[in-house]
Amino acid sequence: MRIVGGRHRGRRLAAPGGTAIRPSGDRLREALFNILLHGDFPDIAGAEVLDAFAGTGAFGLEALSRGAARATFIDRDVTWVRRNAAALGEGNVVTIEADALAPPPAPGPVDIAVLDPPYGQGLAGPALAALVQAGWIGPATCAIVEVERDEALDAAGFSTVSRRNYGAAQLLFLKGER
Repeated sequence: MRIVGGRHRGRRLAAPGGTAIRPSGDRLREALFNILLHGDFPDIAGAEVLDAFAGTGAFGLEALSRGAARATFIDRDVTWVRRNAAALGEGNVVTIEADALAPPPAPGPVDIAVLDPPYGQGLAGPALAALVQAGWIGPATCAIVEVERDEALDAAGFSTVSRRNYGAAQLLFLKGER
């Protein structure tokens, strides 16, 4: 797994072996950032980004590599995020060891939120609702959710701007309807 664009392009990210973490592939992340770049979405440069269910931190670290102002990572174990951020020399990182279904209150809404919950467990919808309730996601936030290709998503209060399939994964780009 590597950073695919920006100032850290080509740098490797560490990930644990086994099935504890399912990192998103390079191709999917590259597609996600190309969609953000060429669509009607917030600009990555200078953005505040949230990476929920962060795992290795690949999404948030990719955003930082491409010019995001800061990335906040929420996961029950942020060991791999911290390790990868340190290896890249990234200082604009906030790690929060918490469940994305019960996040702490936010200092304010972020510009871009990426949620990559474990597949097939129905966690994306409840996590979206929890992050809205805690103030991480506001009406202007672009929320991007990666779920399994055939997994349904209850995204009450959001409209789907774009839906893309990549192998076993589905990316949904959402905007708040509030």
